[in-house]
Amino acid sequence: MRTGEGFLPFREYKTWYRVVGEGEEPGKLPVLCLHGGPGGTHDYLEPLEELARTGRRAIFYDQIGCGKSDLPDDPSLWVVETFVEEVGAVREHLGLDRLHIFGSSWGGMLAMEYALTQPEGVRSMIVASSPSSMIQWVDEATRLRRDLPADVQATLTRHEEAETTGDPEYEEAVAVFYRRHLCRVDPMPDCVLRSFQFIAEHGVVYNTMNGPSEFHVTGLLKNWDITDRLGEIRIPTLVITGEFDEATPAINRTVSGGIPGAESVIYPGVSHMAHVEDTEGYLETLDGFLTRMEAGPRSQAA
Repeated sequence: MRTGEGFLPFREYKTWYRVVGEGEEPGKLPVLCLHGGPGGTHDYLEPLEELARTGRRAIFYDQIGCGKSDLPDDPSLWVVETFVEEVGAVREHLGLDRLHIFGSSWGGMLAMEYALTQPEGVRSMIVASSPSSMIQWVDEATRLRRDLPADVQATLTRHEEAETTGDPEYEEAVAVFYRRHLCRVDPMPDCVLRSFQFIAEHGVVYNTMNGPSEFHVTGLLKNWDITDRLGEIRIPTLVITGEFDEATPAINRTVSGGIPGAESVIYPGVSHMAHVEDTEGYLETLDGFLTRMEAGPRSQAA
Protein backbone atom coordinates (compact mmCIF):
# COMPACT_ATOMS: atom_id res chain seq x y z
CA MET A 1 0.00 0.00 0.00
CA ARG A 2 1.23 3.44 -0.87
CA THR A 3 2.13 5.60 2.13
CA GLY A 4 3.10 9.21 2.61
CA GLU A 5 4.03 11.25 5.62
CA GLY A 6 4.98 14.76 6.54
CA PHE A 7 4.34 17.66 8.89
CA LEU A 8 1.51 20.15 8.98
CA PRO A 9 1.33 23.46 10.82
CA PHE A 10 -0.56 23.68 14.10
CA ARG A 11 -0.33 27.02 15.83
CA GLU A 12 3.43 27.70 15.95
CA TYR A 13 4.22 23.98 16.03
CA LYS A 14 4.37 21.02 13.64
CA THR A 15 2.14 17.95 13.73
CA TRP A 16 3.42 14.77 12.08
CA TYR A 17 1.00 12.72 9.95
CA ARG A 18 0.96 9.54 7.87
CA VAL A 19 -1.44 8.62 5.07
CA VAL A 20 -1.84 4.98 4.00
CA GLY A 21 -3.52 4.28 0.66
CA GLU A 22 -3.76 6.12 -2.64
CA GLY A 23 -7.34 7.31 -2.47
CA GLU A 24 -10.93 6.22 -2.06
CA GLU A 25 -12.93 3.83 -4.15
CA PRO A 26 -16.24 5.27 -5.41
CA GLY A 27 -18.64 5.96 -2.56
CA LYS A 28 -16.06 5.48 0.17
CA LEU A 29 -14.47 8.00 2.52
CA PRO A 30 -11.11 8.25 4.33
CA VAL A 31 -10.75 7.33 7.99
CA LEU A 32 -8.92 9.67 10.37
CA CYS A 33 -7.55 7.72 13.34
CA LEU A 34 -7.07 9.41 16.72
CA HIS A 35 -4.65 7.70 19.09
CA GLY A 36 -4.92 7.31 22.82
CA GLY A 37 -3.00 8.38 25.86
CA PRO A 38 -3.41 11.25 26.23
CA GLY A 39 0.25 11.62 25.41
CA GLY A 40 0.62 8.32 23.57
CA THR A 41 1.57 7.87 19.92
CA HIS A 42 -0.02 6.54 16.75
CA ASP A 43 2.26 3.47 16.74
CA TYR A 44 -0.07 1.04 18.50
CA LEU A 45 -2.73 1.77 15.87
CA GLU A 46 -0.51 0.46 13.05
CA PRO A 47 -2.70 -2.66 12.50
CA LEU A 48 -5.43 -0.26 11.35
CA GLU A 49 -3.32 0.58 8.31
CA GLU A 50 -5.08 -2.43 6.82
CA LEU A 51 -8.19 -0.26 6.54
CA ALA A 52 -6.60 1.03 3.33
CA ARG A 53 -7.29 -2.38 1.78
CA THR A 54 -11.03 -1.65 2.12
CA GLY A 55 -10.77 1.17 -0.40
CA ARG A 56 -10.34 4.01 2.08
CA ARG A 57 -7.23 5.92 3.05
CA ALA A 58 -6.24 5.41 6.68
CA ILE A 59 -4.79 8.60 8.15
CA PHE A 60 -2.79 8.81 11.37
CA TYR A 61 -1.03 11.59 13.21
CA ASP A 62 0.87 12.08 16.43
CA GLN A 63 -0.92 14.63 18.55
CA ILE A 64 1.09 17.66 19.63
CA GLY A 65 3.45 16.70 22.45
CA CYS A 66 3.52 13.12 21.18
CA GLY A 67 5.74 10.92 19.04
CA LYS A 68 7.19 12.57 15.94
CA SER A 69 5.28 15.82 16.38
CA ASP A 70 6.76 18.81 18.19
CA LEU A 71 7.19 18.34 21.92
CA PRO A 72 6.78 21.87 23.30
CA ASP A 73 7.59 22.63 26.92
CA ASP A 74 4.38 24.51 27.65
CA PRO A 75 2.06 23.05 30.34
CA SER A 76 -0.78 25.33 29.23
CA LEU A 77 -1.11 23.26 26.03
CA TRP A 78 -2.16 20.06 27.76
CA VAL A 79 -5.90 20.66 27.83
CA VAL A 80 -8.73 19.12 25.82
CA GLU A 81 -9.28 22.28 23.77
CA THR A 82 -5.77 22.07 22.27
CA PHE A 83 -6.36 18.62 20.85
CA VAL A 84 -9.86 19.41 19.57
CA GLU A 85 -8.42 22.36 17.65
CA GLU A 86 -5.67 20.13 16.27
CA VAL A 87 -8.21 17.72 14.75
CA GLY A 88 -9.58 20.63 12.74
CA ALA A 89 -6.08 21.66 11.66
CA VAL A 90 -5.34 18.14 10.41
CA ARG A 91 -8.60 18.02 8.45
CA GLU A 92 -7.99 21.41 6.87
CA HIS A 93 -4.40 20.73 5.85
CA LEU A 94 -5.16 17.30 4.37
CA GLY A 95 -8.38 18.40 2.68
CA LEU A 96 -10.56 15.96 4.60
CA ASP A 97 -13.87 17.62 3.79
CA ARG A 98 -15.81 14.38 4.20
CA LEU A 99 -14.54 11.52 6.31
CA HIS A 100 -15.03 8.99 9.07
CA ILE A 101 -13.33 9.44 12.45
CA PHE A 102 -12.01 6.53 14.53
CA GLY A 103 -10.90 7.24 18.09
CA SER A 104 -9.19 4.75 20.40
CA SER A 105 -9.34 5.24 24.19
CA TRP A 106 -8.42 8.90 24.80
CA GLY A 107 -8.78 9.25 21.02
CA GLY A 108 -12.45 8.31 21.36
CA MET A 109 -12.87 10.87 24.13
CA LEU A 110 -11.30 13.41 21.80
CA ALA A 111 -13.58 12.33 18.94
CA MET A 112 -16.64 12.89 21.12
CA GLU A 113 -15.36 16.31 22.23
CA TYR A 114 -14.80 17.18 18.58
CA ALA A 115 -18.27 15.93 17.66
CA LEU A 116 -19.74 18.31 20.26
CA THR A 117 -18.40 21.23 18.18
CA GLN A 118 -20.88 20.11 15.47
CA PRO A 119 -18.29 19.78 12.68
CA GLU A 120 -19.48 19.44 9.10
CA GLY A 121 -18.57 16.54 6.83
CA VAL A 122 -18.11 13.77 9.41
CA ARG A 123 -20.05 10.84 7.97
CA SER A 124 -19.60 8.59 10.98
CA MET A 125 -17.62 8.14 14.18
CA ILE A 126 -16.22 5.04 15.85
CA VAL A 127 -15.65 5.35 19.59
CA ALA A 128 -13.35 2.46 20.47
CA SER A 129 -12.86 1.58 24.14
CA SER A 130 -13.53 5.09 25.43
CA PRO A 131 -15.45 6.53 28.39
CA SER A 132 -17.60 9.63 28.49
CA SER A 133 -16.74 10.02 32.17
CA MET A 134 -13.39 9.58 33.87
CA ILE A 135 -15.27 9.13 37.12
CA GLN A 136 -16.96 6.03 35.73
CA TRP A 137 -13.65 4.95 34.19
CA VAL A 138 -11.94 4.99 37.60
CA ASP A 139 -14.90 3.29 39.27
CA GLU A 140 -14.77 0.47 36.74
CA ALA A 141 -10.98 0.20 36.93
CA THR A 142 -11.22 -0.03 40.70
CA ARG A 143 -13.71 -2.86 40.34
CA LEU A 144 -11.41 -4.73 37.93
CA ARG A 145 -8.47 -4.09 40.22
CA ARG A 146 -10.20 -5.94 43.05
CA ASP A 147 -9.87 -9.14 40.98
CA LEU A 148 -6.06 -8.89 40.87
CA PRO A 149 -3.99 -11.10 43.18
CA ALA A 150 -3.93 -9.75 46.73
CA ASP A 151 -0.19 -9.11 46.71
CA VAL A 152 -0.47 -7.11 43.48
CA GLN A 153 -3.27 -5.00 44.95
CA ALA A 154 -1.20 -4.38 48.08
CA THR A 155 1.81 -3.28 46.03
CA LEU A 156 -0.29 -0.85 44.00
CA THR A 157 -1.89 0.67 47.08
CA ARG A 158 1.37 0.96 48.98
CA HIS A 159 3.13 2.91 46.26
CA GLU A 160 0.14 5.12 45.46
CA GLU A 161 -0.19 6.11 49.10
CA ALA A 162 3.55 6.76 49.32
CA GLU A 163 3.52 8.61 45.97
CA THR A 164 6.28 6.33 44.69
CA THR A 165 4.51 5.31 41.50
CA GLY A 166 7.75 5.57 39.55
CA ASP A 167 9.16 2.59 41.44
CA PRO A 168 9.80 -0.48 39.22
CA GLU A 169 7.82 -2.59 41.69
CA TYR A 170 4.76 -0.44 41.08
CA GLU A 171 5.26 -0.63 37.33
CA GLU A 172 5.48 -4.43 37.49
CA ALA A 173 2.21 -4.54 39.43
CA VAL A 174 0.55 -2.23 36.91
CA ALA A 175 1.68 -4.59 34.14
CA VAL A 176 -0.39 -7.39 35.69
CA PHE A 177 -3.52 -5.27 35.19
CA TYR A 178 -2.44 -4.27 31.69
CA ARG A 179 -1.95 -7.88 30.60
CA ARG A 180 -5.54 -8.62 31.59
CA HIS A 181 -7.34 -5.49 30.45
CA LEU A 182 -5.12 -3.44 28.11
CA CYS A 183 -3.45 -5.89 25.70
CA ARG A 184 -3.76 -9.65 26.03
CA VAL A 185 -1.19 -10.49 23.33
CA ASP A 186 1.92 -11.99 24.95
CA PRO A 187 4.48 -10.77 24.22
CA MET A 188 3.02 -7.40 23.34
CA PRO A 189 3.64 -6.45 19.69
CA ASP A 190 6.38 -3.98 18.83
CA CYS A 191 3.90 -1.29 17.78
CA VAL A 192 2.33 -1.37 21.26
CA LEU A 193 5.69 -1.37 23.02
CA ARG A 194 6.78 1.69 21.04
CA SER A 195 3.79 3.66 22.29
CA PHE A 196 4.47 2.57 25.87
CA GLN A 197 8.14 3.43 25.50
CA PHE A 198 7.33 6.94 24.39
CA ILE A 199 5.13 7.54 27.44
CA ALA A 200 7.87 6.11 29.67
CA GLU A 201 10.44 8.49 28.19
CA HIS A 202 8.23 11.52 27.51
CA GLY A 203 5.35 11.19 29.94
CA VAL A 204 4.60 14.88 30.44
CA VAL A 205 1.26 14.95 28.60
CA TYR A 206 0.12 11.60 30.03
CA ASN A 207 1.05 12.48 33.59
CA THR A 208 -0.38 15.99 33.35
CA MET A 209 -3.73 14.99 31.88
CA ASN A 210 -4.13 11.43 33.21
CA GLY A 211 -1.68 10.41 35.92
CA PRO A 212 0.74 7.58 36.66
CA SER A 213 -1.44 4.70 35.40
CA GLU A 214 -4.69 3.81 33.69
CA PHE A 215 -6.49 3.37 37.00
CA HIS A 216 -4.71 5.89 39.25
CA VAL A 217 -6.00 9.05 37.60
CA THR A 218 -4.69 12.20 39.27
CA GLY A 219 -4.36 14.57 36.29
CA LEU A 220 -6.48 17.30 34.75
CA LEU A 221 -8.94 14.77 33.31
CA LYS A 222 -9.77 13.38 36.75
CA ASN A 223 -13.23 14.96 36.80
CA TRP A 224 -13.80 15.06 33.02
CA ASP A 225 -17.39 14.06 32.21
CA ILE A 226 -19.43 14.79 29.08
CA THR A 227 -22.10 12.14 29.67
CA ASP A 228 -24.83 14.74 30.04
CA ARG A 229 -23.88 16.22 26.63
CA LEU A 230 -23.82 12.99 24.59
CA GLY A 231 -27.34 13.70 23.39
CA GLU A 232 -25.97 16.69 21.45
CA ILE A 233 -23.91 14.45 19.15
CA ARG A 234 -25.46 14.21 15.67
CA ILE A 235 -22.92 11.93 13.99
CA PRO A 236 -23.81 8.26 13.38
CA THR A 237 -21.68 6.38 15.89
CA LEU A 238 -20.41 2.89 16.60
CA VAL A 239 -19.30 2.27 20.19
CA ILE A 240 -17.06 -0.79 20.33
CA THR A 241 -15.52 -2.35 23.44
CA GLY A 242 -13.60 -5.53 24.22
CA GLU A 243 -15.09 -8.19 26.46
CA PHE A 244 -12.21 -7.81 28.95
CA ASP A 245 -11.62 -4.12 28.24
CA GLU A 246 -10.62 -1.65 30.94
CA ALA A 247 -13.25 0.48 29.18
CA THR A 248 -15.80 -2.06 30.37
CA PRO A 249 -19.12 -3.07 28.82
CA ALA A 250 -20.76 -0.85 31.46
CA ILE A 251 -18.83 2.11 30.04
CA ASN A 252 -19.93 1.09 26.55
CA ARG A 253 -23.56 1.12 27.69
CA THR A 254 -23.19 4.63 29.09
CA VAL A 255 -21.67 6.00 25.88
CA SER A 256 -23.85 4.12 23.39
CA GLY A 257 -26.96 4.82 25.43
CA GLY A 258 -26.21 8.54 25.50
CA ILE A 259 -25.48 9.14 21.80
CA PRO A 260 -28.72 9.18 19.78
CA GLY A 261 -28.99 6.12 17.55
CA ALA A 262 -25.51 4.82 18.42
CA GLU A 263 -24.70 1.18 17.73
CA SER A 264 -22.99 -0.92 20.40
CA VAL A 265 -20.61 -3.87 19.97
CA ILE A 266 -18.99 -5.85 22.79
CA TYR A 267 -16.20 -7.64 20.95
CA PRO A 268 -15.62 -11.12 22.42
CA GLY A 269 -12.35 -12.47 23.77
CA VAL A 270 -10.34 -9.25 23.67
CA SER A 271 -9.46 -6.28 25.85
CA HIS A 272 -8.57 -2.61 25.31
CA MET A 273 -6.48 -3.17 22.18
CA ALA A 274 -8.91 -5.36 20.30
CA HIS A 275 -7.50 -4.12 16.98
CA VAL A 276 -4.17 -5.71 17.95
CA GLU A 277 -5.58 -8.88 19.49
CA ASP A 278 -7.89 -9.83 16.59
CA THR A 279 -7.00 -7.51 13.74
CA GLU A 280 -8.81 -9.36 10.97
CA GLY A 281 -12.12 -9.74 12.77
CA TYR A 282 -12.00 -6.23 14.18
CA LEU A 283 -11.39 -4.72 10.75
CA GLU A 284 -14.32 -6.70 9.35
CA THR A 285 -16.54 -5.18 12.03
CA LEU A 286 -15.31 -1.66 11.29
CA ASP A 287 -15.63 -2.11 7.52
CA GLY A 288 -19.17 -3.37 7.89
CA PHE A 289 -20.18 -0.29 9.88
CA LEU A 290 -18.38 2.14 7.55
CA THR A 291 -19.91 0.54 4.47
CA ARG A 292 -23.42 0.84 5.90
CA MET A 293 -22.83 4.45 6.83
CA GLU A 294 -21.59 5.25 3.33
CA ALA A 295 -24.60 3.55 1.75
CA GLY A 296 -27.23 4.92 4.12
CA PRO A 297 -28.97 8.28 4.45
CA ARG A 298 -26.66 11.22 4.93
CA SER A 299 -26.39 12.41 8.51
CA GLN A 300 -26.95 16.01 9.51
CA ALA A 301 -23.19 16.32 9.99
CA ALA A 302 -22.35 14.97 6.51
